[in-house]
Amino acid sequence: MTNVGFNLLAWSAVISEDQLPLVERLRKIGYDGIECPMDSRDTAIYKKFGQEFQNMDLKSTCVLAVGPDENPIDESAEVRQKALDRMKWAVDRAVDLNAELICGPFHSAFAHFTRNPPTAEEYARSAEVLREAGEYAATADITLALEAINRFECYLCNTMQQVGGLVREVDHPNVTVHFDTHHANIEEKKLGDAITSVAPILGHVHISENDRGTPGSGHVPWDDAFATLADIGYEGWLTIEAFTRNDPNFANAINVWREYNEPWHMAEVGFKFIQSMREKHGL
Repeated sequence: MTNVGFNLLAWSAVISEDQLPLVERLRKIGYDGIECPMDSRDTAIYKKFGQEFQNMDLKSTCVLAVGPDENPIDESAEVRQKALDRMKWAVDRAVDLNAELICGPFHSAFAHFTRNPPTAEEYARSAEVLREAGEYAATADITLALEAINRFECYLCNTMQQVGGLVREVDHPNVTVHFDTHHANIEEKKLGDAITSVAPILGHVHISENDRGTPGSGHVPWDDAFATLADIGYEGWLTIEAFTRNDPNFANAINVWREYNEPWHMAEVGFKFIQSMREKHGL
C-alpha cells in the first residue's frame, strides 16, 4: 500500500515551528506523512518536528540537496569528504524526525556545471561516497533515494538510465532511485518505460506537475505513470512536490519567478487527484 505525502517546500526550504499548524492541516486533509527539506542547520527543530509528527501519528521523509562545497563528484577528496559528512548529518536529522527516507539529487552538486558531459570518473566518485553514506544510513534503517533531475539543474543524472546505473554501481540495499514526474516529463521519452527500467530499485516517487503547480492540472501523462507504478507493484511514497515564491531565497535558487497555484490548492486538490488515480489504477 502506497503512502501519500506533501513536501513543505511549497512554503519554505527551512522548517520552523511556524509550519506546525500547516502540518496539522495537512494531516486533516488525509496525508500519511510530511516531507521535510533539510536546509535548516538547527538540529533542535528536527527533534521538535519528530516529536510533533509522532503526536499527530504522521510519518515523514526528507529531501536533501548539496552545493559545490559538498560535491560528491568533485576532484578534491576534501570536498567529497564534506559531501559524505553532510549526508551523515542528514541521516542523523532523519533519525530525529523519525523519518524513513532521504530523497533528492545529492549524487552531485545542484545547478553546478563543468560545461562537459558526465564522465565515468564522476560516476565512480559519486558511487564511492554514496556507498559509504548507504552504510551509515543502514545503521539507522534509513533509505537514500537518488533523484534524476532535469538538464537545467544537473548534468550527472537526468534520466532513469543514468541514475539507475549509478545506483547499481553503488550496489547497496539502502541506496535506491527517486523518480520525479516533473523532471521525467522533460527528460524521458515515456514515463512508463522509465519507471519499468528501475522497478527493482525504485525507492521514492514525487508527484509533480509539468509547471510545478497542482498535480493533475497540466500535461504530465499521469495515466502512464500511475498504471506503470501499479504494474510493478510499487508500494512506496507518492509525495507531492510543488513550488511557490513563498520562500524567495529558495524560489530564486530554483528559478521560480511566478505563482502556479496557491499552496492549499496544491495540497487539497492534489490529494484528491492522487486518490482518484490510485483508485483508477489499483495502486
